[in-house]
Amino acid sequence: MRRNPLIKGTNPHLPVPPGPKGLPIIGVLDIPSKMPWLVYKEWSKKYGDMMFFKSFNSSFLILTSASRIKDLMEQRSAKYSSQPRMVMVMELMGWEHNFAFMPYGSLWRRHRRAFHDQFHAGVVDKYASIQLRGMRGFLHNLFIAPEQLHSHICFIFGATILDIVYGIRVTDWNDEYLMKTEEAVIAFIEAANPGSFLVDVIPILKYVPSWFPGAGFKRFAESQREAVAFTRIKPFEHVKKSMENGTVIPSVVATMLQALPDDDKRAEEEAIIQQMASIAYGESSSAFWTFFFAMAMYPEVQKKAQAELDAIVGNDHLPSFEDRPSLHYVNALVREATRWVPVVPLGVPHVSTEDDVYDGYFIQKGTLVIGNIWSRFLKDGKFELTDVLDPHSVVFGSGRRICPGRFLGDNLLFITAAAVLSQFDILPPLDKDGHPVKLNFEVTDGFIV
Repeated sequence: MRRNPLIKGTNPHLPVPPGPKGLPIIGVLDIPSKMPWLVYKEWSKKYGDMMFFKSFNSSFLILTSASRIKDLMEQRSAKYSSQPRMVMVMELMGWEHNFAFMPYGSLWRRHRRAFHDQFHAGVVDKYASIQLRGMRGFLHNLFIAPEQLHSHICFIFGATILDIVYGIRVTDWNDEYLMKTEEAVIAFIEAANPGSFLVDVIPILKYVPSWFPGAGFKRFAESQREAVAFTRIKPFEHVKKSMENGTVIPSVVATMLQALPDDDKRAEEEAIIQQMASIAYGESSSAFWTFFFAMAMYPEVQKKAQAELDAIVGNDHLPSFEDRPSLHYVNALVREATRWVPVVPLGVPHVSTEDDVYDGYFIQKGTLVIGNIWSRFLKDGKFELTDVLDPHSVVFGSGRRICPGRFLGDNLLFITAAAVLSQFDILPPLDKDGHPVKLNFEVTDGFIV
């Protein structure tokens, strides 16, 4: 008789899912901190698509298939929508304002609602003019200095977000707003990988003095607090000051502040706006890198996309958002760029808020649940998408924790990719003898290199 994986209930006498046992009492010590998605993928070959292990007082459940992700994070989202205690990121580095890692509850819902109201699918089109301006600047920079592709990608991504959210228009990559924000985001993605720092497993370590041997994590966190505080405070103060002196440029923050009633709740609402706005930059520009790398690796795909652009858009103007419904092949490329190499391969970790039974296994309250985006479509080394209506969508998270900024990021990636393909050929670099360099694709903890 086949078990029904959706039978609900709790029974602590049932077994936990299979997985590495580790040492008595202590559990698994060698939690992978570097490229953990690859390690978990290898473990899944032995233990299956749902693995459980303990490390000290923490319980981990690793899901490596789309069906497992859907069952727990979507169909049982009421039990699996909270977040674990992220000591390194939230308590030591100063990201406590990031609602993506807030526990599920009323405060999280207020932040999420504020963000959603400004960036859901029905309203992001109003930012099209800013994204088009950024795209044209990107093309100009790429034409003048193609060898500085890295700086150009970081600039269009950061400058466009700053313009939309704060009305801050930067003209140079060395601008303090861009540099501080990029520094904070890079450190955030490094630290947010579950298991990257032992202090997340043994929280009492947060009290170790920074000078103590082995306390490098404390020194790293302290070095990042200033940049994190800058991203939350300085741009917001810029908008408030410009509103006071009458020089404000339309932006998300200005619109939200102007709509606030002048009552005793204003300070509280301003704090939510400030915190919500500060994480709009919190996604990586990695998808841009994936696109450029893929085009250089697969020139035949690039030529098909360019042929579609020539046929639909022509040569007398740049692609626009109005062209998007007709650019089916280019749309597919953009979706594949986000699916092929996920920005955060393990997604955002969830935590169970009550005991549960799933597929005959007991899942204890407080278990850290991680969806391995990197391998969830892999079956016998091949992609298995038969049960997924839109495989592109899952890279943005699952259930109630799905990324609310996905529509804005998708629009910017589309218009930039379409414009670049309409004006440039993307080719591998040449070696000293003039021959194309063989490209090797590697991924670091959260970013493409």
